[in-house]
Amino acid sequence: MNFFSKTLIALAIASTGISAANAGVIIGGTRVIYDGNKKEASISVNNPDGTPYLIQSWIETQNGGAEKAPFVITPPLYRLDSNQQNVERIILAGSVAQDKESLYWLNIKAIPAAPKKDNTLQIAVKTRFKLIYRPADLKGTTPEEKAESLTWSVAGNQLQVTNPSSYVINFNEIKVGGKKLDDVSYVLPGATARFTLPKGVSGGNMTFTVINDYGGPGPVHSKSL
Repeated sequence: MNFFSKTLIALAIASTGISAANAGVIIGGTRVIYDGNKKEASISVNNPDGTPYLIQSWIETQNGGAEKAPFVITPPLYRLDSNQQNVERIILAGSVAQDKESLYWLNIKAIPAAPKKDNTLQIAVKTRFKLIYRPADLKGTTPEEKAESLTWSVAGNQLQVTNPSSYVINFNEIKVGGKKLDDVSYVLPGATARFTLPKGVSGGNMTFTVINDYGGPGPVHSKSL
């Protein structure tokens, strides 16, 4: 295989979407809600594949900067053999706001074991999940129940949403004038988020759904802009 062919393969791999299924490793959830009433949270990692994997896990702050997240994850690095499962424990080890939810990122990287061969690439696949710390005083209510408190407006070609609640509200889908918005994400407690409107849309009726604690969409909410 020549240099040009190997370069094409590397570029194709770099542009491929990442998912736990592609790695042969299955993560037991799409997000972790850390209940402030409990000493720890956990998430399972399963390997149904015939290949062992080296699993590396770490937690980042919301902006992914150099600042250290106030959590410890254990074990941070381990071998996961074929048809085996491990449970990763997340422990609060620092100061976190107790009057609102806080958002962090849980990263799990799976590196397959493979014999050394010429002209082969060993692909490490990283999956990124939301880790949301929910203080003990917020127990008994969910982000879904606070969805109606959101306020919406249009600013130029953007839809603006303000969240007066103490919860991180994750959006599954937002439509304005019957057209779906691309790249909708979340709005933090006490913050405002902006999403680009579809071309030619400037207002009208809108609908949205919020992702629940289990990773599924909740009921449809309707508003008029």
